[in-house]
Amino acid sequence: MNIQLLEIGSETEQLSACRLSLLLGITSPQNQISSFLKLARQLLAVDYAVLQFYNEPYAWVSMQSGLKAYASSPLFPSLVRQAYIDERHPDYSIFLTAISTLGLVSQPRLVVLNLQNSEGDSVGHVALFDHQTQAFTQDQIQMLQELFASLMKHIELKIDHAELKEMYEQQSALNFSKTKFFQIIAHDLRAPFHGLLGFSEVLAQERSSLDEDSIQNIADYLHDTTQSTYSLLESLLNWAMAEGGRFVFHPINFQLKQASKIVFDVLNGLAVKKKIQLINAVPEEIKVFADINMVTSVIQNLVSNALKFTHMDGSGVVKISAEVTSKGVEIAIQDTGLGMTSQQIEQLFQPRLTVSFKGTDGEKGMGLGLVLCKRFVEINQGEIQVQSKEGEGTLFKVTLPRAESYLALSQNQKKKETSS
Repeated sequence: MNIQLLEIGSETEQLSACRLSLLLGITSPQNQISSFLKLARQLLAVDYAVLQFYNEPYAWVSMQSGLKAYASSPLFPSLVRQAYIDERHPDYSIFLTAISTLGLVSQPRLVVLNLQNSEGDSVGHVALFDHQTQAFTQDQIQMLQELFASLMKHIELKIDHAELKEMYEQQSALNFSKTKFFQIIAHDLRAPFHGLLGFSEVLAQERSSLDEDSIQNIADYLHDTTQSTYSLLESLLNWAMAEGGRFVFHPINFQLKQASKIVFDVLNGLAVKKKIQLINAVPEEIKVFADINMVTSVIQNLVSNALKFTHMDGSGVVKISAEVTSKGVEIAIQDTGLGMTSQQIEQLFQPRLTVSFKGTDGEKGMGLGLVLCKRFVEINQGEIQVQSKEGEGTLFKVTLPRAESYLALSQNQKKKETSS
């Protein structure tokens, strides 16, 4: 019983799964599978040729009337290491039975080639057959092997080209994103510098006409603007260094409270000024294995953001806490502030963030610190998550590796050295 051969196109809806076949232009006018199989049939003077790549849903059948598709599981699953199969192989009859399922010839003569890449891995097979009785010669088989060796080299070049093209497109997209990102930063830096230049000019040229209150207001503005602009530049520099791989990553075992205490000591003055209660509830005994400078920077950024968006009416609370979980040490920074919408959360860790949200005291920010936080957490093999609801506050969770004993660290190092 003859099988159903399919027209390539509308009848072959699974073509998207045929990676190698698509690379060879199976759907294009420059169909190289058709060209190679036709040339192979001419070299051996046979009626039929079948090519099938492993892990693809179709076999390609070449005959006088053209190229057709056959939906099939592997025709020759046992053909793995043999270079080729002909009538001298002990299992030749098994291969004859497999090719007879195509129903194209009743008593075929057959040769099957194993298609191998440059590393010796089998990627598929090609079979040539007809109803003749005269066996294929060694010269014919050798010509066939040379032909399909050139096809395999061509496939590998196509794969390399496709991978390079994909890498190029990804890099182009990344470069475009970074260029856009720096354009945004340049735009946002221009505004505070206009203010700095304008007010400093007022001080320089109109100092004698200003009263003490005006001078104090200008001084306060210059101080706040300079501080926020410096913070942005510092975050930008740190982000650029992290992206360029120029940060020295030095993980150690340390008490997490060492980092949280530094942050508390630095930011508690700001919290008191904004009438916000800052709580450091990190237990003394919890230890992590991470870079202490990066972890301190992450906590400081998150607490600073929490203070920025927490109400100043005396009811605001920002809490730093931590606990040991099955995944590691989970650090929580929770506030009772403004909260965020789902759209804001989606954009939170994106360097292309263009919206600058104002804090409860009119503070401005680019959100670059959160991008840096995510990068630092990833460098330390951790995770960062956020939960927030508009009007109900925000909770950031950072999970870091637990501190290991020196014995465990030594054993892990030996394992790494053994595996490398």
